[in-house]
Amino acid sequence: MEDTAQSPPTRPSVLITGGSRGIGLAVAAALADTHHLLVGGRDREQLQTVCDGFPDAEPWPVDLADPGATAEAAAAIDTLDVMVHSAGVEAAGTVEELTREQWRSVLELNVVAVADLTRLLLPALRRASGQVVMINSGSGYFSTAGGGLYAASKFALRALTDALREEERGRVRVVSIHPGRVDTDMQRRIQGEEGYQPSDHMRPASVAQAVAMAVRTPPDAVVESLSIRPS
Repeated sequence: MEDTAQSPPTRPSVLITGGSRGIGLAVAAALADTHHLLVGGRDREQLQTVCDGFPDAEPWPVDLADPGATAEAAAAIDTLDVMVHSAGVEAAGTVEELTREQWRSVLELNVVAVADLTRLLLPALRRASGQVVMINSGSGYFSTAGGGLYAASKFALRALTDALREEERGRVRVVSIHPGRVDTDMQRRIQGEEGYQPSDHMRPASVAQAVAMAVRTPPDAVVESLSIRPS
């Protein structure tokens, strides 16, 4: 008698950088029921703890500031449905205060590492007719006194995203998400001296739902850019 049993369908895969905390972790939780998760970060043990809490997840430990390690980790991915760039650093300081090294460090992580990882994974994304989701910021639209470095990195990320979208149109969908202030450890640390008010911030899960909506948009459409702010 012929065996008509079928293996379960393969889940679409998503790689989330910065996936062990904040918005990245919330995105992992929002997509966990429908996707195979590759949870990116630097601390393997922390990543494994996060992955143990999801039904179908594995750690993707890599220091994105290390080009060799990034290339090696990316080479192991043959097909990828979604790439969520959530890793990044914040910085504050006036132009007078900030050093050349601080400018280089922030731009390296928030722009150069994103561009490099995207370049490395484009073949895998094209095979799946996949999506790239950039977690940008409201600072990708405007800057404030003391916020020039962070905004410069996010303006540059927006330019990178816009160029990538046009270069890959018809092959890979490219999404830019611009959250306002989000209740994360990073924001608490940065704003501690101001008197932090969680009520003035969104939950990471709210941003993650916006990401999930963009990811689940049918393939004949793309959410090109989405601004989400505290209500």
